[in-house]
Amino acid sequence: MQVKKLFAKQETLVALTLFGLCLVIGFINPVFWTAGNWFDLARSATVTGIFAIGVLIVLISGGIDVSFTAIAVFAMYTTTVLLKDAQYTGGMWLFFVIAALIGLGLGLINAFFIARFRLPTLIVTLGTQSMFRGFLLFVIGSKIIRDIPPGMADYSKAFLFTVTDDRGVTVGLHSAVLWLVAIAILAFVILRYTMLGRGIYALGGSREAAERAGFNIARTQVFIYAFVGVLAGIAGMIYGGLNRQANAQDIVGQELDVIAATVLGGASIMGGRGSVIGTLLGVMLVVVMSNSLVLMGIPATWQRVVVGAIIIIGTAVPALRTLRRQRRSVNVEPETLAPVGGRT
Repeated sequence: MQVKKLFAKQETLVALTLFGLCLVIGFINPVFWTAGNWFDLARSATVTGIFAIGVLIVLISGGIDVSFTAIAVFAMYTTTVLLKDAQYTGGMWLFFVIAALIGLGLGLINAFFIARFRLPTLIVTLGTQSMFRGFLLFVIGSKIIRDIPPGMADYSKAFLFTVTDDRGVTVGLHSAVLWLVAIAILAFVILRYTMLGRGIYALGGSREAAERAGFNIARTQVFIYAFVGVLAGIAGMIYGGLNRQANAQDIVGQELDVIAATVLGGASIMGGRGSVIGTLLGVMLVVVMSNSLVLMGIPATWQRVVVGAIIIIGTAVPALRTLRRQRRSVNVEPETLAPVGGRT
């Protein structure tokens, strides 16, 4: 019975799919198993994974946020401009602090409209996405900054360790992956062991029931969107550091990939369901899929088709399971219903 429950979980199905996909890709192209490829996968999964954890919390609460990429590029580009103009030559820590604070401020703008006026989350974040992006491009600037401060340049080479492959090429695992690990642990603890996490799940299940249970809905929503803003700021700064440039045109447009990974990992768009582990598995599956298309020589344009299919499948499978359970619960055998007055 325990094994049956285990295989009924979305996380288990995603993990098995990921494992099978890796075997197939590795059989078609052995380059997939090289250290360099896996380090590249970890690098690609870092920013997407941080975004996905923020999206997970929003989805669990019953909301949808599409502004996180605009917040990320706004925080990354603005921070780079500020510290470049100030001729800052110190370490990367100040970049992260400023970017996180900018992300916090922009996230609180979302929280204000959503918590104060109870506006639909999708409408609010669609609007703020355009606002943030427009303000960035027309007020702060849109020129690609390749002459980045020394701290960013040094961060791009901050590897945890390096290895040399058979061809004599040195590859390394970037330290940015530690951000993903730390944020994943923090989100797991919040959702699993705190009253705040229970409030987030309760809000996604039923706002009215959560209010009757005593949860402060407004405060919960303020935390959610402020937290997403901070994560977006950090992820944006990581993206800029890894790519050794600040481009105001980057990142925005990746919302579909992130939402697909989160939904595939078991989060429900209707709210009330999702896990950090499932989200990370979903991120890895999407990243591996994108990587496999390149390794197998499939045109990159087909990635959009794959991502769209993932969203449909990831949403349809849990919905069909829920519908099946509902049918079983109401499908009572006629002979189990005894007449009130006895046998007729």
